[in-house]
Amino acid sequence: MGRERFSISVIFLVHGLVVASWVSRIPAIQSALALSPAVLGTVLLAITAGALVAMPVTGALIHRFGSRLLVIVTTIFFCLSLPLLAWPTSPPKLAFALFVFGMAVGGMDVAMNVQAAAFETRRGKPVMSSFHGLFSVGGMLGSAIGGAVAHAGIAPKSHFAAAAVIFGALAGVVLAWLSPGSSAAETGLGFRFQRRIWVLGAIAFCILVGEGAMADWTAVYLRNSLGTDAGVAALGYSVFSGCMAGGRFLGDWLTLRVGPVRLVRTGALLSALGVAAATVVEEVPVALLGFGLVGAGFSTIIPIIFGAGARVKGVPAGAGVAAVTTAGYFGFLLGPPLIGFTAEFSSLRLALGLVSVLSVIAALLAPGAQPQDCQGDKVTG
Repeated sequence: MGRERFSISVIFLVHGLVVASWVSRIPAIQSALALSPAVLGTVLLAITAGALVAMPVTGALIHRFGSRLLVIVTTIFFCLSLPLLAWPTSPPKLAFALFVFGMAVGGMDVAMNVQAAAFETRRGKPVMSSFHGLFSVGGMLGSAIGGAVAHAGIAPKSHFAAAAVIFGALAGVVLAWLSPGSSAAETGLGFRFQRRIWVLGAIAFCILVGEGAMADWTAVYLRNSLGTDAGVAALGYSVFSGCMAGGRFLGDWLTLRVGPVRLVRTGALLSALGVAAATVVEEVPVALLGFGLVGAGFSTIIPIIFGAGARVKGVPAGAGVAAVTTAGYFGFLLGPPLIGFTAEFSSLRLALGLVSVLSVIAALLAPGAQPQDCQGDKVTG
């Protein structure tokens, strides 16, 4: 199992590296195409649209062919789609490239989580949080590399082409070590989504609304509502991300000792407390501490929920993970504009309070994370 765990770890790492490579060069793409903030925001929606299309399709394909083949195909597709983002010469062309990129993001996300959940089931101990922690590490490394490359004046075309080759080769080394799993061994397609899938999807939705809000609005809140300078404002998301990464590497240990239900409940309530502290107490240190609590609280919830989605009785693993991740991505898409529209009619402080409310709802739904006894063929890779 050592090589298999290593291979899955590298796949999660590569996923984070590729995503961060794109994110780190958004300013350069925006400048090259002279995109206004409104146009850029609209074009970026194509990523989530592509992911939402690909996720349920990937779930069905995993049911037919197994997750190993889908991990291989989507990983290669994901790396090859990165260079496409540097070539468009107009907003519509960029939106199309981002839609393709989003399909690769969503497909790989579902496939690698099914593969990871199958490994966790065979191992008999929690491992999902550490895999997601490596995605976070990949995000931080990819952002640092992208920043250095941008500082050196290297164009996105060269950057993305090199990144696609290097990260694709890194993934290619370990793809053969993935579990072959099975496909036909899984139950027939005549299943219905049970109440448990809807509960897990609701938790994912609530948490990823919060993650999207933290990504887009922490710096704005610190800068405009608390009056910090741009450098301090940027610390908000850095603190959130750092605490989330740290929490994920502790997550498997905590899941084993505390249990998934209690950990989801505690994490959601900790996040609600963090947002409340950041928005009620008008002090920058308290706000940064609050955003750190949100990151720590959120850190283990999504790995637990995605893993649980692969282990629902009567629902094939691929379909379960696809349903839960699709609900989560919809929340991630909805979160930032929801906060923005609410702030427009009230205040950003009150709008961010929605994250606290949704976190409390996630805490109330935490019993849905209770493990179920499943037959092996429901969680095959």
